[in-house]
Amino acid sequence: MTTSQLIEELKRITQSNIDLVNQKFSVLNEQQKNWRKDLDSWSLNEVFSHLNEFSSYYHAAFSSKIERTRFREAKDIFISSPLGRSAWKSMKLGNAQNIKRKFKSPRSYNPTFNPSLVTIDSISKFEKTQQELLQIIDLAATINLRKAKIAISISKIIRLKFGDALLFVVYHNERHLQQALNILNHRNFPITNG
Repeated sequence: MTTSQLIEELKRITQSNIDLVNQKFSVLNEQQKNWRKDLDSWSLNEVFSHLNEFSSYYHAAFSSKIERTRFREAKDIFISSPLGRSAWKSMKLGNAQNIKRKFKSPRSYNPTFNPSLVTIDSISKFEKTQQELLQIIDLAATINLRKAKIAISISKIIRLKFGDALLFVVYHNERHLQQALNILNHRNFPITNG
């Protein structure tokens, strides 16, 4: 794909996430934000807190790399590495906007094991991180997305091409927004204020 197509796709999904949060999640009360369908599932606050912690790592890594990379010249074509393609494809939603495979979240990013991640303003904070991500994507268009690399959050040894890392993060966000929608659409989700 061309680099401009990649950038447009990343921006489209991120803007869609912002719009969805505004339409569906920003109006919820505390009972709704903390509701779980069972003991093993996450609440909306936990989903968004997980995303915020994830963003905290990747946004800092992206911003630092954009500022410091020696690969300043953007290329017209972006080609994923096999590792990068495998990483972001595992996060990408299926054709029916469904979550194809479930993964265990690393403990440091999992609110079940790390309850200190959960904040009461998780949804509004996520919206801010998505606005920040739009700015990062715009700046990313000015560097070589094939040569600049980003260490993944769970291993500093494994590095993805910058473009692959952006796809991974954006698809990860979209995946968890679908998880949040599934919670919201659950038949037992509390619909009244309380």
